[in-house]
Amino acid sequence: MQALSDRKTNRDISDEKLSPQMLSNLLWAAWGVNRTATRGRTAPSAMNVQELDLYVFLAEGVYLFDALSHSLKPVLAGDHRARTGSQDGVGKAPVSLVFVADLDKYSGSRGGRGTDAERQVTWSYAHCGFIGQNIYLFAASEGFASWFRAMVDAPALAKLLNLRPAQRVLCSQGVGYPAKA
Repeated sequence: MQALSDRKTNRDISDEKLSPQMLSNLLWAAWGVNRTATRGRTAPSAMNVQELDLYVFLAEGVYLFDALSHSLKPVLAGDHRARTGSQDGVGKAPVSLVFVADLDKYSGSRGGRGTDAERQVTWSYAHCGFIGQNIYLFAASEGFASWFRAMVDAPALAKLLNLRPAQRVLCSQGVGYPAKA
């Protein structure tokens, strides 16, 4: 109840780094595996398609979160956090997460077969919202600031991340300690 009460958007985020353990906890809360036997996640996914990927933008580089191994896979070196949104102050948060839907997963063995493209995109945005809310609630429980953003330059991020045509950048979210007043 306290996390729900404290959940809010706070764009005034300090650039202070999160500890590796806190980053690990954040990623698990966002989209981690909480039921190993079924590969179930902390956020729902229609027909268990699990089409969303989380790209983790840190000062030292960009990584892909691999939920099954609970690890970060290097994607790109360098600080690209400022590219995760178009508003002022976006690049300051120590962690920016970019939500990418891989629409090819809807035709895979997990399900989603027979669903039309519009429904797939709708579900993907819903899944993005579920994960974003997990992040907000985690942030509230830890006293962090968080800022969910739909204003992203999706084509530029897709090019930066070298995404396939079936992968779509949806939104991003910054997380960190609140800036000191």
